[in-house]
Amino acid sequence: AGEGSGPVPGDGTDPPAPERVLFPPTFSVSEIKNKQRRHFMFLRWKQQQRKEKLALKKKRRKEREALGDKAPPKAIPKTIENQRVYDETTVDPNDEEVAFDEATDEFAPYFNRQTVPKILITTSDRPRGRTVRFCEQLATVIPNSHVYYRRGLALKRIIPQCIARDFTDLIVINEDRKIPNGLVLSHLPDGPTAHFRMSSVRLRKEIKRKGKEPTEHVPEVILNNFTTRLGHSIGRMFAALFPHDPQFIGRQVATFHNQRDYIFFRFHRYIFKSEKKVGIQELGPRFTLKLRSLQKGTFDSKFGEYEWIHKRREMDTSRRKFHL
Repeated sequence: AGEGSGPVPGDGTDPPAPERVLFPPTFSVSEIKNKQRRHFMFLRWKQQQRKEKLALKKKRRKEREALGDKAPPKAIPKTIENQRVYDETTVDPNDEEVAFDEATDEFAPYFNRQTVPKILITTSDRPRGRTVRFCEQLATVIPNSHVYYRRGLALKRIIPQCIARDFTDLIVINEDRKIPNGLVLSHLPDGPTAHFRMSSVRLRKEIKRKGKEPTEHVPEVILNNFTTRLGHSIGRMFAALFPHDPQFIGRQVATFHNQRDYIFFRFHRYIFKSEKKVGIQELGPRFTLKLRSLQKGTFDSKFGEYEWIHKRREMDTSRRKFHL
């Protein structure tokens, strides 16, 4: 063949046949007018994407196994969490100032074992069935807690009665359209008071593959990712709800996991399957909290002094900035 001419058929230099592509390069699922067909093609496209991703993952794993010790270190995936904007209030465990503040704050009597948690759980006025059931189930999670149903009694009148009866914390569950949507947690007698938005509430009967009813054993408590000074305060508030010494024989764990300023609550029981394997069962209930404000002292909606208020327009300027 002359210079510049293409390959001659049959001489062994034929270009490889192109692989069959499920969709043409310029194809867009959104161009399909029929809704059912569009949905079907979208699912096929997602399936193809998953297969390609899995094949690439297997290929990389085989390459790493072939290289052995010479394999390059695994790349750390970029996530919103590990690209978080640095917060100056992030707590250093060895900071003497933080240690001094914790030794003298409102929760110091609890952490010095001078007080035993005693919790009052109440609701907004005239609660509906779902909120009532949620309060009853929450009382089985938090030891030494008592449920009281309000009937037009103001919180300012409830708080002095709680202090007189040696309650250490007050939890108020608010609802909207028969669904729990808010939680107020007030540490007694001197505060502080935190107001949370509540969402994704699931009662025990709504959780799939749940375990048996929880026992009366004192659970272990896990607090994850409360790294700033504000997060530290919120974590200490949650810790002060539970007695000091968990009863490990009950194998129950209450977890408050902070991720992107959303606090996910889960209640589990763990089971030892063997010396190396452990299984977990969710017991419920489950819910998600989002901090709205932290107020000094006990609940006072008119004249209370606020340590922190969530202001969306000013604070939510970056998706990578978190406050807890």
